[in-house]
Amino acid sequence: MDVSVACAMRMISLRARGARYVLAALIALPLSGLAQQYPSKPIHMVTEFTAGSGGDLLVRVIATPIGELMGQPVIVENRGGAGGVIAAEAVIRSAPDGYTVLAATPNALIARRFLARTQSFDVTKDLQPITAVGETATVVVAHPSAPVKTFKELVDYGKTYPGKLSYGTSGVGSTHHLSQEEVRLLTGAELVHVPYKSGMLAIQDVASGQIPISYSIISSGASFIRSGKVRVLAQSAERRSPSLPDVIAIGEVVPGFQTVPSWTALFGPVGLPRPILQRLHDDAVRAIARPDVKAKLADIAFDPIANTPEEFAALIRKQIELVGSIVKAAGIQPTD
Repeated sequence: MDVSVACAMRMISLRARGARYVLAALIALPLSGLAQQYPSKPIHMVTEFTAGSGGDLLVRVIATPIGELMGQPVIVENRGGAGGVIAAEAVIRSAPDGYTVLAATPNALIARRFLARTQSFDVTKDLQPITAVGETATVVVAHPSAPVKTFKELVDYGKTYPGKLSYGTSGVGSTHHLSQEEVRLLTGAELVHVPYKSGMLAIQDVASGQIPISYSIISSGASFIRSGKVRVLAQSAERRSPSLPDVIAIGEVVPGFQTVPSWTALFGPVGLPRPILQRLHDDAVRAIARPDVKAKLADIAFDPIANTPEEFAALIRKQIELVGSIVKAAGIQPTD
C-alpha cells in the first residue's frame, strides 16, 4: 500500500476515534451536570391515599425527611380514585426528570392486572421502581364471642364447619381477601367472604359483633385491640414482623403460606436518568434509616424494607406470579 494512502487512512481512523470520544463526552456531560443540579425545584410525590388517611400519614412521614436530604421540599399530592390508577397514570404521563414520583401500594400495580378486564398500564413496563419503603403489619382479628381463640382453631373450624364463619376485608381482590383465599387453598378451611369499602368498616363490624372475623392493618385495629373489643389471632405474613414479635404469623400455622404484597413504595416514570434514580433511591433509604423516622414508623407498625431498584423489580415480578396464581386458583373474576 502507498505510504501516503496508509497515512491518510490512519488519520481518518484517528479522527473517527476522536469523534467517538467527543460524542461520548458530550453524552455524559448532560447526565453528570443534571445529577449535580438535581433537584433545583420542589418534588411532587403523587399518592393514591386520601388526605388524612393512614396511608397519607405514612407518606408524609417519609416525604419530609426525603425533602430535607434532597434540599428541596417534597410536596404530597393526594390523587385518590380508581383504586390507585389515577395516581399511577399521572406519574406515568409525567416527564422522567425526577420531579414527579409515585407513592403507591400493590392494589393498582399488581392486583388490578388480574381483577380488571382492561388495563391502562403495566407496572413492569411503564413505571421505574425506586424502592419499597416498607410494609404495614396486617392482623387477623376476632370478636371475643367468636368460637375460635387462635388462628389454628380458625383453620380447624373452617375445615370442620365450612361456610359457618364469615370474615370481612377491605374488598374483593384486596390484600386481605387474597391472604385468606391463600389460606383456604392451602388448608381447605372455608370461610364466607364479606367485602367492605374499607378495612376500617370491617373491623368496626367485628368490634360491634356484626361479623366474627376480619383482616385489618394494625393501625386501624389498634384501638379495638387495646380496648379488648377484638382479639388478635395472627399476623398475615410468612414470618413475624419486627413490630409485632409476640403475634404468631400465619406462615407458622399454614406451611407454604406466602405474604401477599402489602408494601408502600416509590416509583418514577420510565426513563429516569440513572444518576437521578440513584439520588432518589439513596435519599429515600437514608430518610427511612433516620432514628426519628424509624420511631414514627414503629408507632404505626410499619416495617422498613429499603431495597434497591433491581431488587424491588425482581420482587414485583415474583409477587405478580403469586397474586396471579391465587386469583386463578380461587376463581376470582374481574369486577369491571
